[in-house]
Amino acid sequence: NIIAVGTNDEDIFTAIKEIERLQGGLVVAAEGKVLASLNLPIAGLLSNESLEVVVSNLEKLERLAMDLGTTLPSPFATLSFLALPVIPELRLTDLGLVDVNEFRVIR
Repeated sequence: NIIAVGTNDEDIFTAIKEIERLQGGLVVAAEGKVLASLNLPIAGLLSNESLEVVVSNLEKLERLAMDLGTTLPSPFATLSFLALPVIPELRLTDLGLVDVNEFRVIR
């Protein structure tokens, strides 16, 4: 599953293609180019790099996202939690939009 947010289709497509190439990860793209990425090759969720490398890459990604206009303090964590169907309210899953409180898919 991939969650992608952006201001235009080209940059979203660029980011998704990079995530596919990495076989999982986080990406910031702009003007059709990948600006930075964090490879998460273990189930598309975990890194095999040291904590220091992961933190450094994540901080770079967050700075770039801020430079591009996001106002979220932790944009990648926010997007990651959006897809977790165990947290109450509305969540995006492979089944679609799910009302977790009511245990039903919203159509």
